[in-house]
Amino acid sequence: MSMATPAEILEENRKIRRLQIVVDLVMNVLCQSDLPVEEALEMVSATRRYALRLFPDKESTYDLIYQPRFRRLLFERYKII
Repeated sequence: MSMATPAEILEENRKIRRLQIVVDLVMNVLCQSDLPVEEALEMVSATRRYALRLFPDKESTYDLIYQPRFRRLLFERYKII
């Protein structure tokens, strides 16, 4: 396995930061608005699709890190899992 170049590390960090910003924005919108449950679920799905476009082979990582946060928020706001 080869070492990542500084440019690759920088790009990876940029993508991680981008995803964190998107997740934080979606979480804030879901917390602070009265979206219908269908729109809330679509926002969560769109966020997942975005994450998988940034990190194509990291579905399990997304499910481990972000899915529980969204699940908890959706339960608190809409009483759904």
